[in-house]
Amino acid sequence: MRSCQDFMLSWPAMIYTVTLNPAVDRELTVPELRFDTVLRATAWRVDYGGKGFNVARMLQVLGAPVVALALVGGYSGRFLQAGLADLGIPTDFIWIDGETRTNVSIVGQADGHVIKVNEPGPVVTPAVLATLLTRVTALARPDDWWVLAGSLPPGLPADAYAGLIAVIQGAGGRAVLDSSGPALAQGCRARPYLVKPNAEELRQLTGLPVSTPTAVLRAAQTVIALGVAHVVVSLGEAGAVALSTAGAWLAHSPPVRRQNPVGAGDALVAGLVWGLAQGFDLSEALRWGVACGAAAASLPGTAVGDLPLVERLRRQVVVARLPWPAADAG
Repeated sequence: MRSCQDFMLSWPAMIYTVTLNPAVDRELTVPELRFDTVLRATAWRVDYGGKGFNVARMLQVLGAPVVALALVGGYSGRFLQAGLADLGIPTDFIWIDGETRTNVSIVGQADGHVIKVNEPGPVVTPAVLATLLTRVTALARPDDWWVLAGSLPPGLPADAYAGLIAVIQGAGGRAVLDSSGPALAQGCRARPYLVKPNAEELRQLTGLPVSTPTAVLRAAQTVIALGVAHVVVSLGEAGAVALSTAGAWLAHSPPVRRQNPVGAGDALVAGLVWGLAQGFDLSEALRWGVACGAAAASLPGTAVGDLPLVERLRRQVVVARLPWPAADAG
Protein backbone atom coordinates (compact mmCIF):
# COMPACT_ATOMS: atom_id res chain seq x y z
CA MET A 1 0.00 0.00 0.00
CA ARG A 2 1.34 3.41 -0.94
CA SER A 3 1.82 5.95 1.83
CA CYS A 4 0.49 9.50 1.89
CA GLN A 5 4.01 10.67 1.06
CA ASP A 6 4.01 8.53 -2.10
CA PHE A 7 0.77 10.15 -3.19
CA MET A 8 2.10 13.64 -2.58
CA LEU A 9 5.04 13.00 -4.88
CA SER A 10 2.65 12.75 -7.85
CA TRP A 11 -0.16 15.06 -6.72
CA PRO A 12 0.22 18.77 -6.01
CA ALA A 13 -2.14 18.61 -3.03
CA MET A 14 -3.66 16.33 -0.41
CA ILE A 15 -7.40 15.79 -0.11
CA TYR A 16 -8.96 15.38 3.33
CA THR A 17 -12.49 14.29 4.08
CA VAL A 18 -14.09 15.22 7.40
CA THR A 19 -16.97 13.11 8.71
CA LEU A 20 -18.37 14.36 11.99
CA ASN A 21 -21.24 11.87 12.15
CA PRO A 22 -20.07 8.65 10.44
CA ALA A 23 -22.07 5.44 10.37
CA VAL A 24 -22.05 1.77 9.70
CA ASP A 25 -24.40 1.52 6.69
CA ARG A 26 -26.45 -1.67 6.62
CA GLU A 27 -28.59 -2.50 3.58
CA LEU A 28 -31.32 -5.14 3.57
CA THR A 29 -32.95 -6.25 0.29
CA VAL A 30 -36.52 -7.54 0.46
CA PRO A 31 -38.83 -8.80 -2.31
CA GLU A 32 -41.12 -5.80 -1.82
CA LEU A 33 -41.66 -3.05 0.73
CA ARG A 34 -44.71 -3.79 2.86
CA PHE A 35 -45.86 -2.30 6.14
CA ASP A 36 -47.21 -3.88 9.34
CA THR A 37 -45.70 -7.28 8.57
CA VAL A 38 -42.41 -9.16 8.93
CA LEU A 39 -40.09 -8.63 5.97
CA ARG A 40 -37.47 -11.27 5.24
CA ALA A 41 -34.26 -10.14 3.60
CA THR A 42 -33.03 -11.96 0.53
CA ALA A 43 -29.65 -10.19 0.65
CA TRP A 44 -27.73 -7.85 2.92
CA ARG A 45 -24.51 -5.88 2.96
CA VAL A 46 -22.59 -3.57 5.29
CA ASP A 47 -20.57 -0.55 4.13
CA TYR A 48 -18.29 1.93 5.85
CA GLY A 49 -20.66 4.89 5.77
CA GLY A 50 -20.97 8.55 6.44
CA LYS A 51 -20.77 11.07 3.63
CA GLY A 52 -17.09 11.84 4.05
CA PHE A 53 -16.17 8.15 4.01
CA ASN A 54 -18.20 7.66 0.83
CA VAL A 55 -16.30 10.55 -0.75
CA ALA A 56 -12.97 9.08 0.38
CA ARG A 57 -13.76 5.67 -1.12
CA MET A 58 -14.63 7.22 -4.48
CA LEU A 59 -11.51 9.38 -4.43
CA GLN A 60 -9.41 6.30 -3.81
CA VAL A 61 -10.98 4.64 -6.87
CA LEU A 62 -9.97 7.70 -8.88
CA GLY A 63 -6.39 7.44 -7.59
CA ALA A 64 -6.42 10.58 -5.46
CA PRO A 65 -4.40 11.05 -2.26
CA VAL A 66 -7.01 11.08 0.48
CA VAL A 67 -7.03 10.96 4.28
CA ALA A 68 -10.31 10.38 6.14
CA LEU A 69 -10.77 12.37 9.34
CA ALA A 70 -13.70 11.53 11.60
CA LEU A 71 -15.18 11.49 15.07
CA VAL A 72 -15.75 7.83 16.01
CA GLY A 73 -16.58 5.80 19.07
CA GLY A 74 -17.16 2.31 20.37
CA TYR A 75 -17.28 -1.00 18.54
CA SER A 76 -18.70 0.59 15.39
CA GLY A 77 -15.84 3.08 15.32
CA ARG A 78 -13.30 0.24 15.49
CA PHE A 79 -15.17 -1.55 12.72
CA LEU A 80 -14.96 1.55 10.51
CA GLN A 81 -11.27 2.03 11.25
CA ALA A 82 -10.44 -1.57 10.37
CA GLY A 83 -12.60 -1.50 7.25
CA LEU A 84 -11.07 1.67 5.82
CA ALA A 85 -7.61 0.31 6.59
CA ASP A 86 -8.47 -2.84 4.63
CA LEU A 87 -9.42 -0.59 1.71
CA GLY A 88 -6.07 1.18 1.96
CA ILE A 89 -7.55 4.53 3.01
CA PRO A 90 -5.45 6.36 5.63
CA THR A 91 -7.48 7.59 8.59
CA ASP A 92 -7.03 10.20 11.28
CA PHE A 93 -9.71 9.58 13.90
CA ILE A 94 -10.64 11.43 17.05
CA TRP A 95 -12.17 8.99 19.53
CA ILE A 96 -15.23 10.03 21.48
CA ASP A 97 -17.49 8.55 24.13
CA GLY A 98 -20.55 6.71 22.88
CA GLU A 99 -21.19 4.41 19.96
CA THR A 100 -20.91 5.49 16.34
CA ARG A 101 -24.33 5.16 14.75
CA THR A 102 -25.72 2.51 12.42
CA ASN A 103 -27.92 3.53 9.48
CA VAL A 104 -30.27 1.06 7.83
CA SER A 105 -31.55 1.01 4.23
CA ILE A 106 -34.33 -1.35 3.13
CA VAL A 107 -34.53 -1.82 -0.65
CA GLY A 108 -37.55 -3.35 -2.38
CA GLN A 109 -36.61 -5.56 -5.32
CA ALA A 110 -40.01 -5.18 -6.97
CA ASP A 111 -39.93 -1.42 -7.51
CA GLY A 112 -36.51 -0.21 -6.35
CA HIS A 113 -37.96 2.01 -3.62
CA VAL A 114 -35.74 2.63 -0.60
CA ILE A 115 -36.51 3.30 3.04
CA LYS A 116 -33.52 4.76 4.89
CA VAL A 117 -33.42 5.26 8.65
CA ASN A 118 -30.51 7.17 10.19
CA GLU A 119 -29.66 7.16 13.87
CA PRO A 120 -28.85 10.60 15.35
CA GLY A 121 -25.35 9.63 16.49
CA PRO A 122 -23.56 10.08 19.83
CA VAL A 123 -23.40 13.42 21.62
CA VAL A 124 -20.20 15.37 20.91
CA THR A 125 -18.87 17.69 23.60
CA PRO A 126 -17.31 21.16 23.16
CA ALA A 127 -13.97 19.65 24.23
CA VAL A 128 -14.08 17.26 21.28
CA LEU A 129 -14.83 20.13 18.90
CA ALA A 130 -11.82 22.02 20.30
CA THR A 131 -9.64 18.94 19.70
CA LEU A 132 -10.92 18.71 16.13
CA LEU A 133 -10.16 22.38 15.43
CA THR A 134 -6.65 21.90 16.81
CA ARG A 135 -6.12 18.84 14.62
CA VAL A 136 -7.35 20.60 11.46
CA THR A 137 -5.26 23.69 12.24
CA ALA A 138 -2.16 21.52 12.47
CA LEU A 139 -2.90 19.80 9.13
CA ALA A 140 -4.21 22.73 7.06
CA ARG A 141 -1.86 24.09 4.43
CA PRO A 142 -2.06 25.96 1.12
CA ASP A 143 -3.68 24.27 -1.90
CA ASP A 144 -5.00 21.22 -0.06
CA TRP A 145 -8.65 20.24 -0.47
CA TRP A 146 -11.02 19.55 2.41
CA VAL A 147 -14.43 17.93 1.95
CA LEU A 148 -16.70 18.64 4.93
CA ALA A 149 -19.65 16.32 4.51
CA GLY A 150 -22.71 15.13 6.35
CA SER A 151 -24.91 16.02 9.25
CA LEU A 152 -23.70 17.38 12.56
CA PRO A 153 -23.94 15.00 15.51
CA PRO A 154 -25.87 16.00 18.62
CA GLY A 155 -23.98 18.48 20.74
CA LEU A 156 -22.20 20.38 17.98
CA PRO A 157 -23.31 23.95 17.19
CA ALA A 158 -24.71 24.84 13.78
CA ASP A 159 -21.58 26.89 12.99
CA ALA A 160 -19.18 23.95 13.51
CA TYR A 161 -18.48 23.67 9.78
CA ALA A 162 -18.11 27.43 9.50
CA GLY A 163 -15.32 27.32 12.07
CA LEU A 164 -13.52 24.58 10.16
CA ILE A 165 -13.91 26.46 6.87
CA ALA A 166 -12.34 29.56 8.42
CA VAL A 167 -9.33 27.55 9.60
CA ILE A 168 -8.86 25.70 6.30
CA GLN A 169 -9.20 28.67 3.98
CA GLY A 170 -7.26 30.90 6.35
CA ALA A 171 -4.35 28.51 5.74
CA GLY A 172 -4.80 28.73 1.96
CA GLY A 173 -6.76 25.51 1.46
CA ARG A 174 -10.07 24.96 -0.33
CA ALA A 175 -13.12 23.85 1.62
CA VAL A 176 -15.98 21.94 -0.02
CA LEU A 177 -19.20 21.76 2.00
CA ASP A 178 -21.93 19.15 1.57
CA SER A 179 -24.42 19.40 4.40
CA SER A 180 -27.98 20.58 5.02
CA GLY A 181 -30.16 22.74 7.22
CA PRO A 182 -28.58 25.23 9.65
CA ALA A 183 -25.13 23.65 9.22
CA LEU A 184 -25.26 24.42 5.49
CA ALA A 185 -26.62 27.91 6.03
CA GLN A 186 -23.98 28.82 8.61
CA GLY A 187 -21.26 27.18 6.53
CA CYS A 188 -22.13 29.21 3.42
CA ARG A 189 -21.58 32.40 5.39
CA ALA A 190 -17.96 31.32 5.88
CA ARG A 191 -17.51 31.43 2.08
CA PRO A 192 -16.34 27.90 1.23
CA TYR A 193 -14.82 27.26 -2.17
CA LEU A 194 -17.70 25.01 -3.23
CA VAL A 195 -21.03 23.88 -1.81
CA LYS A 196 -23.04 20.91 -3.09
CA PRO A 197 -26.69 20.92 -1.98
CA ASN A 198 -29.36 18.86 -3.66
CA ALA A 199 -32.41 20.66 -4.99
CA GLU A 200 -34.45 20.32 -1.79
CA GLU A 201 -31.54 21.48 0.37
CA LEU A 202 -31.10 24.49 -1.92
CA ARG A 203 -34.81 25.29 -1.63
CA GLN A 204 -34.62 25.12 2.15
CA LEU A 205 -31.46 27.22 2.19
CA THR A 206 -32.76 30.02 -0.04
CA GLY A 207 -36.55 29.81 0.24
CA LEU A 208 -36.73 29.96 -3.57
CA PRO A 209 -38.34 27.52 -6.04
CA VAL A 210 -36.10 24.95 -7.74
CA SER A 211 -38.51 23.34 -10.22
CA THR A 212 -36.49 24.11 -13.38
CA PRO A 213 -32.79 24.51 -14.21
CA THR A 214 -33.28 28.28 -14.51
CA ALA A 215 -34.99 28.36 -11.10
CA VAL A 216 -32.13 26.33 -9.66
CA LEU A 217 -29.66 28.85 -11.09
CA ARG A 218 -31.56 31.77 -9.57
CA ALA A 219 -31.47 30.11 -6.18
CA ALA A 220 -27.80 29.16 -6.56
CA GLN A 221 -26.95 32.76 -7.50
CA THR A 222 -28.06 33.89 -4.04
CA VAL A 223 -25.48 31.50 -2.58
CA ILE A 224 -22.79 32.82 -4.92
CA ALA A 225 -23.71 36.30 -3.67
CA LEU A 226 -22.64 35.23 -0.17
CA GLY A 227 -19.09 34.76 -1.45
CA VAL A 228 -19.19 31.04 -2.29
CA ALA A 229 -17.07 30.51 -5.41
CA HIS A 230 -18.90 27.47 -6.86
CA VAL A 231 -22.34 25.95 -6.34
CA VAL A 232 -23.19 22.50 -7.69
CA VAL A 233 -26.75 21.28 -7.25
CA SER A 234 -27.38 17.55 -7.58
CA LEU A 235 -30.67 16.63 -9.27
CA GLY A 236 -30.67 12.85 -8.91
CA GLU A 237 -31.35 11.01 -12.15
CA ALA A 238 -31.63 14.37 -13.95
CA GLY A 239 -27.92 15.09 -13.37
CA ALA A 240 -26.58 18.29 -11.84
CA VAL A 241 -26.35 22.05 -12.35
CA ALA A 242 -23.13 23.96 -11.69
CA LEU A 243 -22.69 27.70 -11.31
CA SER A 244 -19.73 30.01 -10.77
CA THR A 245 -18.80 33.50 -11.88
CA ALA A 246 -17.39 31.85 -15.05
CA GLY A 247 -20.78 30.50 -16.15
CA ALA A 248 -23.41 27.83 -15.65
CA TRP A 249 -23.74 24.25 -16.88
CA LEU A 250 -26.25 21.41 -16.82
CA ALA A 251 -24.91 17.85 -16.90
CA HIS A 252 -27.33 15.10 -17.93
CA SER A 253 -26.76 11.83 -16.10
CA PRO A 254 -26.24 8.74 -18.28
CA PRO A 255 -29.00 6.13 -18.10
CA VAL A 256 -28.26 3.43 -15.54
CA ARG A 257 -30.31 0.79 -13.76
CA ARG A 258 -30.60 2.35 -10.34
CA GLN A 259 -30.05 -0.03 -7.44
CA ASN A 260 -29.48 2.28 -4.47
CA PRO A 261 -29.08 6.06 -4.86
CA VAL A 262 -27.79 6.46 -1.30
CA GLY A 263 -24.22 7.78 -1.56
CA ALA A 264 -24.53 8.88 -5.20
CA GLY A 265 -24.29 12.55 -4.20
CA ASP A 266 -21.14 11.79 -2.23
CA ALA A 267 -19.59 10.11 -5.25
CA LEU A 268 -20.52 13.20 -7.29
CA VAL A 269 -18.62 15.38 -4.80
CA ALA A 270 -15.59 13.11 -5.09
CA GLY A 271 -15.56 13.39 -8.87
CA LEU A 272 -15.92 17.16 -8.70
CA VAL A 273 -13.05 17.55 -6.26
CA TRP A 274 -10.87 15.11 -8.18
CA GLY A 275 -11.39 17.09 -11.39
CA LEU A 276 -10.94 20.53 -9.86
CA ALA A 277 -7.81 19.41 -7.99
CA GLN A 278 -6.30 18.38 -11.33
CA GLY A 279 -7.01 21.78 -12.83
CA PHE A 280 -10.10 20.89 -14.88
CA ASP A 281 -12.60 23.69 -15.41
CA LEU A 282 -15.94 23.42 -13.65
CA SER A 283 -17.78 21.92 -16.64
CA GLU A 284 -15.30 19.06 -17.06
CA ALA A 285 -15.14 18.44 -13.31
CA LEU A 286 -18.94 18.32 -13.38
CA ARG A 287 -18.79 15.63 -16.09
CA TRP A 288 -16.60 13.45 -13.87
CA GLY A 289 -18.77 14.14 -10.84
CA VAL A 290 -21.99 13.09 -12.56
CA ALA A 291 -20.32 9.96 -13.92
CA CYS A 292 -19.16 9.02 -10.41
CA GLY A 293 -22.64 9.64 -9.05
CA ALA A 294 -24.24 7.48 -11.74
CA ALA A 295 -21.78 4.69 -11.05
CA ALA A 296 -22.64 4.70 -7.35
CA ALA A 297 -26.39 4.79 -8.00
CA SER A 298 -26.12 1.74 -10.26
CA LEU A 299 -24.65 -0.43 -7.50
CA PRO A 300 -26.08 -1.95 -4.31
CA GLY A 301 -25.50 -0.41 -0.89
CA THR A 302 -23.12 2.52 -0.88
CA ALA A 303 -20.67 0.85 -3.25
CA VAL A 304 -18.82 3.29 -5.53
CA GLY A 305 -17.74 1.10 -8.43
CA ASP A 306 -14.41 1.02 -10.20
CA LEU A 307 -12.50 3.29 -12.56
CA PRO A 308 -13.49 1.49 -15.84
CA LEU A 309 -17.18 1.92 -14.93
CA VAL A 310 -16.70 5.62 -14.14
CA GLU A 311 -14.77 6.21 -17.36
CA ARG A 312 -17.42 4.43 -19.43
CA LEU A 313 -20.20 6.53 -17.89
CA ARG A 314 -18.18 9.73 -18.22
CA ARG A 315 -18.22 9.32 -22.00
CA GLN A 316 -22.03 9.27 -21.85
CA VAL A 317 -22.47 12.41 -19.75
CA VAL A 318 -23.74 15.36 -21.80
CA VAL A 319 -22.79 18.77 -20.44
CA ALA A 320 -24.53 21.85 -21.85
CA ARG A 321 -23.73 25.44 -21.09
CA LEU A 322 -26.74 27.33 -19.78
CA PRO A 323 -27.43 30.96 -20.65
CA TRP A 324 -26.66 32.96 -17.55
CA PRO A 325 -27.71 35.44 -16.42
CA ALA A 326 -31.00 34.28 -17.89
CA ALA A 327 -32.81 36.77 -20.07
CA ASP A 328 -35.86 36.66 -17.80
CA ALA A 329 -33.91 36.67 -14.54
CA GLY A 330 -35.23 40.08 -13.71
